[in-house]
Amino acid sequence: MLLIRAIVRPEKSAVVLKALFEAGFPAVTKMAVFGRGKQRGLKVGNVTYDELPKELLLIAIKDTDKEFVISTIIEAARTDEKGAFGDGKIFITPIVETYTISNGIKEA
Repeated sequence: MLLIRAIVRPEKSAVVLKALFEAGFPAVTKMAVFGRGKQRGLKVGNVTYDELPKELLLIAIKDTDKEFVISTIIEAARTDEKGAFGDGKIFITPIVETYTISNGIKEA
């Protein structure tokens, strides 16, 4: 199993969640986060905003679904066909084990 951590623009979060749901991946954890990427924030006039609001989506998937889920997220999260700075980032890490809390069953 894999854990996908997708950091997306807040206005794209609902679009990504809908795309994942329609693609058969309804189980997602969502958190509001703040940060910056390579663009080092946003400058408006004399004010620099170095921590921008983002949404962090956590999705546990089977290894075989990786490419499909990544392409679904990218397609839904881009601001247009080419994308733009600040659209987000996807991180993928292996899951060693999972347990269901209600019954204690190990799943991976």
